[in-house]
Amino acid sequence: MLELTTLLTIKCKQQAIRAVRFNVDGTYCLTCGADKKIKLWNPHRNLLLKTYGGHANEILDAAGSCDSSQIVSCSADKSVILWDVTTGQPLRRYRSQASAVTCVKFNEESTMAISGSIDNTVALFDIASRRQEPVQVLKDAKDSITSIQVTNHEILTTSVDCHTRLYDIRAGKMITDYIGHMITFGTLTHDGQCYILSCADSTIKLFDKDSGELLNTFQGHESGDLLLENAINEKDSHIISGSKTGEIFYWDLISSSITQKLIHTKNKATVSISHHPTDNFLLTACEDEIKLWGNAKMEE
Repeated sequence: MLELTTLLTIKCKQQAIRAVRFNVDGTYCLTCGADKKIKLWNPHRNLLLKTYGGHANEILDAAGSCDSSQIVSCSADKSVILWDVTTGQPLRRYRSQASAVTCVKFNEESTMAISGSIDNTVALFDIASRRQEPVQVLKDAKDSITSIQVTNHEILTTSVDCHTRLYDIRAGKMITDYIGHMITFGTLTHDGQCYILSCADSTIKLFDKDSGELLNTFQGHESGDLLLENAINEKDSHIISGSKTGEIFYWDLISSSITQKLIHTKNKATVSISHHPTDNFLLTACEDEIKLWGNAKMEE
C-alpha cells in the first residue's frame, strides 16, 4: 500500500469539528461544528462552498444525499434538519427524539433519513412526504445509539449497551449481537459481508455479518473515553482508525498488522475520519482543522 502524506490542511473556523464526511462520490465533504454550523467544502482544492446554519446546538453528524442535492444533519439540540444544498435553506425540521441526536444517514435512494439518539431510539423519516413524525421508531437499544450504517435493505446500529443490531427491512427481522464492550462506531465493508466495530477497550473487531463470527481484532491505538470512528479503504484491504494520541492507524484486514501510522497532531485526539469511496484519500478531523491525506502523485 502506498504511503500517504498530507495534501491539504484546512482551518475550518468552527470551534471544534465533531464529524467530517465525504459525500457519495468523494468530490466534496461536510464538516460538522461545535459552532452549530455545517460547512460544505471541496477538500481537494481547499474551497469553502457553503455554510448551513439553523441548529441551536453543536452538530454531531451529517450526510449528503445520493445526488448531492440535499444534506441531512443532526444536533445536540435534539433535531434533524434536511437542507437544500444549493440554497442553503432548511427544507424540513424533525423533532421526534427526546435527547441529542448523535448520528444520521440517508438510505441508498435518499428517500429516508435515519437518525440515532442518546434517548436509545432510531427514527426513520420519509423525506419525500411532508410528514413530521417518523414512519418507524426502533426502540430495541438499552442505551445511547452511537452510529448507524444503511444499505439498500439493512440498518446496522451500534450502542453504548455493548450490542450491535442489524435490521433487515425486507424480511422485517433483527439480529442482535453482544460484543462485550461499549461500541463507539460501526462500518460495513464495501462488499457488505463484514462489519467493523470500534470498541471502548481500544480494539477494533471484524465480524462476519451473516454468521456473527469474530474474524479479527485490531489493536495499537488508544480510545480512552472517546467515541472513535473507523473506516475501511476503497479496496476493503485496510481498516483505519484515529486515536487519543493523534495518530491514525492503518491495519491490514487479513493479517491485522499495522501497515502505517499517520500523525494529525501529536497528543491531540483524532476522533472523526472519512475515507474516499473509490480512491486512496482520507480525511481526518482534529480540533478545528481537517487534513486531506493521499498519495502525492495522485493529485498531480
